[in-house]
Amino acid sequence: MTLKSFIRQLFLHKSPDIRIQAFRYLISGGTAFLVDAGLLALLTESFGKQHLLLWTAIAFSVGLLITYLFSILWVFDKRSLKNRSAEILIFVLIGICGLGLTEALMWLFTGKAGLHYMVSKIITTVIVFVWNFAAKKLILFRSK
Repeated sequence: MTLKSFIRQLFLHKSPDIRIQAFRYLISGGTAFLVDAGLLALLTESFGKQHLLLWTAIAFSVGLLITYLFSILWVFDKRSLKNRSAEILIFVLIGICGLGLTEALMWLFTGKAGLHYMVSKIITTVIVFVWNFAAKKLILFRSK
């Protein structure tokens, strides 16, 4: 395989290879994280830490939308459900579970452990990334 064909496979064409999907999900998750963390910082620094969990939910929701678009357009090659409304609903439910996990971990790391909210966000993001990829791959984007 040439470098050019490898790069095409990695970035251009949909692939059933879970390693490529995980790599792409990392890129999409990284993009969503940058938007999410940036929005979290903007809201928190602009309006105060007293509403941190609200700012976290808003920022997470924007990140969820970005991840959905990347997932259906670039990351995964198969879609398990024909019904797009059901797919979106399940995607959102997985996201809500991720949001619950995010909120709990942000509360734990920032509220109880006293970590800076951005350190908490980084640790939380790694944990929630694994949850989100596994749940979406197994439920929504698996081969039949």
